[in-house]
Amino acid sequence: MTQGLVSSLSCRLAALAAGLVLAGCASLAPVYERPMAPVPGEWPADAEAVPDRPSAATLQWQSFVTDEVVRARIAQALAHNRDLRQAVLDVEAARAQYGVQRADRLPGLDLQASGSRQRLPGDLSATGQPMVQSSYQAGVGLASFELDLFGRVRNLSEAALQEYLATEEVARSVQISLVAEVIQASLAHDGARQRVELALRTLASREAALQLVKQRRQMGVDTALDQNEAEGLAEQARAELERAEREYRQAGNALELLLGQRPADRERALDALPLVQDIGAGTPAELLIHRPDIRAAERQLRARHASIGAARAAFFPRITLTGSFGSSSTQLSDLFGGGQRSWSFLPQLQLPLFDGGRNQASLDLARVRKDMAVAAYEKSIQTAFREVADALAAIDTLRREEVSRRKLAATSAESLRLAAVRYRGGVDSHLRYLDAERSNFASQMAVIEVATQRQMALAALFKALGGGWNAAKICAAKAL
Repeated sequence: MTQGLVSSLSCRLAALAAGLVLAGCASLAPVYERPMAPVPGEWPADAEAVPDRPSAATLQWQSFVTDEVVRARIAQALAHNRDLRQAVLDVEAARAQYGVQRADRLPGLDLQASGSRQRLPGDLSATGQPMVQSSYQAGVGLASFELDLFGRVRNLSEAALQEYLATEEVARSVQISLVAEVIQASLAHDGARQRVELALRTLASREAALQLVKQRRQMGVDTALDQNEAEGLAEQARAELERAEREYRQAGNALELLLGQRPADRERALDALPLVQDIGAGTPAELLIHRPDIRAAERQLRARHASIGAARAAFFPRITLTGSFGSSSTQLSDLFGGGQRSWSFLPQLQLPLFDGGRNQASLDLARVRKDMAVAAYEKSIQTAFREVADALAAIDTLRREEVSRRKLAATSAESLRLAAVRYRGGVDSHLRYLDAERSNFASQMAVIEVATQRQMALAALFKALGGGWNAAKICAAKAL
């Protein structure tokens, strides 16, 4: 009768535990509310944000990049970049950690088997004679399983889940940054190549001019000062060529690091306009949707809310269940015989009375960390707003500057042509020709630099708005 009553009671307790697990328990975590975005609802008035243009936030990089060389480089970087590979591995580690934490929400069953032999001296045995005792057990055991009445285990699992999702958003942010960095590195490399070509043409022109000065000096038309100035101008072009060559090589090395290996088309020139030129910024509210670093910060904030719930639950009672079911015998040969069934059921109640303030300190720490997460979330929004505003301002001003620079370069080239004609005709001095030569070279260099910077600003806007990266894209990188 007693054995049947205990068995019935254990079955009811097990059913109650299963019901609590399946139905879920109360949570002491505070209700999550997204903090207000501490930024204006519109971009700065002087920023060029045309609403009817396609938003960079929803534009995929395959559509944003129109140059085939850059597209191939981006694909190469996504396959071989070590920073991206590390970010993907961090996601895998966070997912595994979440799996470990989530397992605590379910009871664990173990197959257990044990045996022992013990010799007792005569003065300790019931018969007064020395004897050897044997005991063998085998069965299924329930490990210490906590009934999550106040949501402590569930909140710990929720915090681990949010940490995992935040890590996944960070990896997605790394992907977007990598795409933008490859674009900008390709632009920098191509701009350096254009400067090398300009320096080569300028050096050839100045060497030809130097030969002309030498001939005119032999005829008594030019002086030694004219020849020295022409030689200095040629050496200046030679020095500029070496600097441009150095920048070209270094830009190639930076590109190679991003790609993870040497690009197959390193020497190829890019299209004049390798990117979509007309893209919009949408509204600041779209940053909360498309910026993965903002989403990661919000995931961290949600994790801190769950941690507060777990810290609060530590003040309440904890009920853990431990038990086993199997067979026991003093003889190994009779272990699985009839009538050898055995079971044990050990519920345990633990209520904190005095812990030296540990639980209160843990709760205070969880609250402070939540406030820190709020500050980090708001800072990520402010940083994103500034990056977009800076990119818009750069695109707007660089577009107008490029127009002016090209007009100035055309004027300088015409001035150089006229100065050369007047110098050869003996109308103007060699000094004026030198000034026109220097001005033209500087103007041509400025056009290349400004045009490169404007394309880089477009890539920066693409990155600042979240890059339009699909969530499914990260799954392809998990095979690395």
